[in-house]
Amino acid sequence: MFAVNSETEANPTPGGATPETSRAQIETRDLHLHYGPVHVLKGISFDISRHTVTALIGPSGCGKSSYIRCLNRMNDFIGGTRVEGQILIEGADICGPGVDVIDLRRRVGMVFQKPNPFPMSVYDNVAYGPRLFGEKNRDVLDGIVRKSLEAAALWDEVRDRLPASGTGLSGGQQQRLCIARAIATAPDILLMDEPTSALDPMSTARIEELVRDLRRSFTVVIVTHNMQQAARIADRTAFFLLGELVEYDDTLKIFTSPDDKRTEDYITGRFG
Repeated sequence: MFAVNSETEANPTPGGATPETSRAQIETRDLHLHYGPVHVLKGISFDISRHTVTALIGPSGCGKSSYIRCLNRMNDFIGGTRVEGQILIEGADICGPGVDVIDLRRRVGMVFQKPNPFPMSVYDNVAYGPRLFGEKNRDVLDGIVRKSLEAAALWDEVRDRLPASGTGLSGGQQQRLCIARAIATAPDILLMDEPTSALDPMSTARIEELVRDLRRSFTVVIVTHNMQQAARIADRTAFFLLGELVEYDDTLKIFTSPDDKRTEDYITGRFG
């Protein structure tokens, strides 16, 4: 049906697993999301492990993007939003009123659908977050910028263009710059909302290769309409439909022997 990436890397637990080290990094428990009177997410419950790529698939309007915006409280900017249930990150509920949302967004970075570099230099795009959180030492900033651009597979292409505007890069380079900007604050989790939908096939392939590499350092949650992409890069896949989580399992199983008929119908193109 689809060529599924089977090269899932083992995630060793130094010193042996304990309840604290083996628990999921993101635990979602009976999550409901309302935008005013509209019930967007309905009783979502599943766990996401560290250093994995989790793909969220499903038709438009099924709640995928709304879900990942719950993980860094981006939905707080939408009037009339109401959240019920729990999202635990490293065991701490992020939905409560006492949460430091600014620190949460530092720990949970996000890359959006369309490349959106700031209208400033390549260097300043990447240094923006660390400066925002108080880093002023130029040598330290230089190191963060280089390390982040290297992690985003962009350093060799822009090392001589750091003072140039980030908006002057190609579309694929701009998206990798946005990834570098997101990881410059050293988050634990990286959210990606259809990061390749506006890119050409060659740039898409570069981003997919990058995502597979990024899971060594981050937990990646990616929304995609491209099921072939999910099959290529994801360790686990969640299928959303009409605000519900229909099925969540290893990507290989989702794409070859799903348990729910609705999953099979969507994957085979019978609807969506």
